[in-house]
Amino acid sequence: MRVLHVYSGNLYGGIETFLHTVAREQGRQPGLTHEFALCFEDRLARELRETGAALHLLGEARVGRPWTVWRAREALRELLHRERYDAVLCHAIWPQALFGPVVRAAGVPLVFYQHDALNGRHWLERWARVTEPDLVLTNSRYSAGTLASVYPRARWRLAYPVLASGPSEAGGAERSKLRAELGAAEGDVVIVQTSRMQEWKGQRLLLEALGRLRQVPGWRAWVAGGAQRPEEVAYLAGLRAQAESLGLTERVSFLGQRSDVPRLLRAADLHCQPNVGAEPFGLAFVEALHAGLPVVTTAMGGPLEIVDATCGVLVPPEPAPLAEALRRLIEDPAARARLGAAGPARAAKLCDPSVYLRGLDEALRDVAAPEARAS
Repeated sequence: MRVLHVYSGNLYGGIETFLHTVAREQGRQPGLTHEFALCFEDRLARELRETGAALHLLGEARVGRPWTVWRAREALRELLHRERYDAVLCHAIWPQALFGPVVRAAGVPLVFYQHDALNGRHWLERWARVTEPDLVLTNSRYSAGTLASVYPRARWRLAYPVLASGPSEAGGAERSKLRAELGAAEGDVVIVQTSRMQEWKGQRLLLEALGRLRQVPGWRAWVAGGAQRPEEVAYLAGLRAQAESLGLTERVSFLGQRSDVPRLLRAADLHCQPNVGAEPFGLAFVEALHAGLPVVTTAMGGPLEIVDATCGVLVPPEPAPLAEALRRLIEDPAARARLGAAGPARAAKLCDPSVYLRGLDEALRDVAAPEARAS
């Protein structure tokens, strides 16, 4: 069975990591071939090419420039006429709104991959509502609970994002080298956050909590994630100013965009992304668990389906309880070791590539043409 994934591709975050992983791991499910169609030539396009996956560029589409949308739609229309696909997956509401009608007109089964919580009020959601998919794959039960605001009658199936397998621990020399490069002594407890530079991801709350730990010795914090939009540039500047005002400039490092997140996680000791808004899923938490890190986050949204008492700590979105949870783990290496040891098994249970791809194959055969189901 041959499927086409349609996405924008101009930013980099959890969806992009997920699509790169699908491309890299697709050989685990014989008979299921993944191809990709992107609008933008950027990091995701480069990574997909490196896997050897088939990549089709539709052209940069911007809603504010309607002619670019028309050209991208025409490119997809020609692709669907030229090639035979058993299903097309539109990842997130933007591709679903722009390209869902093209897929529907071509007579190819349309699958909407829901990566975000919906409320039915955004203009993109109202636009997407016009074209109901044959199936919705949703990245969490939390996200699924919001689906009815756009597609109240749609069939849906839970599909936690896939996470690539790999080593959960760094070698001693590699770990020491990276820690030294980033200013951490061997005995320091390194707290890491790896996420998009968006306010609801909780970087500001993390800094507020760390400000309460200035007198606690032996910790450092790495905040990874680059500013990709003008508002993110302003937000990052505000975070740097906040760190300076709290007296944290010697202990908090802003690392910018990283392409070596697994290596970064393996060199850290503790993961903390204290969301102040509900995360639809949170692949960053699964990556941290896979690396053997205990996770501290706020008790809301999709992370409630990822983090439990065996592998992490859930707190209210407030500085005081967050600071106390971090302090306890900084000062208790046995607790860090216990929670971290449970992480890889928890990550595999949720996002193992073989389980994911087998489930995806079953879901897509359910909506594909009879000849594809039989292949």
